[in-house]
Amino acid sequence: MKPFAERLLAWFDDHGRHDLPWQHPRTPYRVWLSEIMLQQTQVNTVIPYFARFLERFPDLPSLAAAPLDEVLALWAGLGYYARARNLHRCAQVIVAEHGGEFPRDIDAVAALPGIGRSTAGAILAQSFGDRHAILDGNVRRVLARHAAVSGWPGVPAVQKKLWSEAEARLPHARLADYTQALMDLGASVCTARKPKCLLCPVAADCVARRSDTVAQYPGAKPQRARPQRRAQLLLIEDADGRLLLERRAPSGLWGGLWCPPLLGESDPPLADWLHAQALRGDAPQPLPAFTHAFTHFDYELTPMRVRAAAHGGAIAEDRWQWLDAGQLARLGLPAPIRKMLDSLHKANSR
Repeated sequence: MKPFAERLLAWFDDHGRHDLPWQHPRTPYRVWLSEIMLQQTQVNTVIPYFARFLERFPDLPSLAAAPLDEVLALWAGLGYYARARNLHRCAQVIVAEHGGEFPRDIDAVAALPGIGRSTAGAILAQSFGDRHAILDGNVRRVLARHAAVSGWPGVPAVQKKLWSEAEARLPHARLADYTQALMDLGASVCTARKPKCLLCPVAADCVARRSDTVAQYPGAKPQRARPQRRAQLLLIEDADGRLLLERRAPSGLWGGLWCPPLLGESDPPLADWLHAQALRGDAPQPLPAFTHAFTHFDYELTPMRVRAAAHGGAIAEDRWQWLDAGQLARLGLPAPIRKMLDSLHKANSR
């Protein structure tokens, strides 16, 4: 039987993806950008974002020099906004410490903001052809089934076994194609549900298939009750109809983005908060609540419209702005917040 990599590459030549935008050319910058965008996000969703990013930031120095607000605005809708903040910070670190060029050392790349071992391996393998393994979600599933590695991959001992399997299968040539082939196999054949084992080029020695236990791999994450969070979304408008927005803290929920103030269940009551900001006006008007599903919890938001009669002292701080509807497009807003504000604007314009 031919080696795992040889069979996989032969399959890739006929069935793999060869026309993804970051493959032509496979520069470190383009590969890195695609890898960060593809974390937790489907290829079809990423492609238009990738094109818009390259149009505005054609190279790493242009991204490093851009304001964070502009980066976040282009990212809005992709979610997991820490990725965008790390992307921006990573570009700045590479310019400052590596002369604007990606280092070739795997440990140096993995140490950059937002880049771990697997992403570092993907960047170096795909852009330089260096011999490094990857272990993203699709690859973990392929290897867990092929080698029958039991247990949830989030457990360090299980992850260590999977890394060992990934490195043992590496070919000595065509590393860029091999890396893409592994990801393609997991995305199109060795899928989480209803895998197409009859089409798999490495099915002959897949331990899980031979034992008819494919559905058992990889092991599931231990189940916990899905947390529910609630908050009031304060739609505070001044006499000119401008909306009060706050820049979120760099870390945490929607970090670094602009958003109407949020009052969570542990925050002061709305009346107390308004009083503390020296904001006076009409009685708050509740609007229909909506729920946004994050990866690890559901977030129920109740918009509260407040017509403010006076600007408060806190509004002078750098993290606050009064903006009209036309100015919102230039800021990075969370996608569900932008959608809700757009709906309200359309309703008010009728």
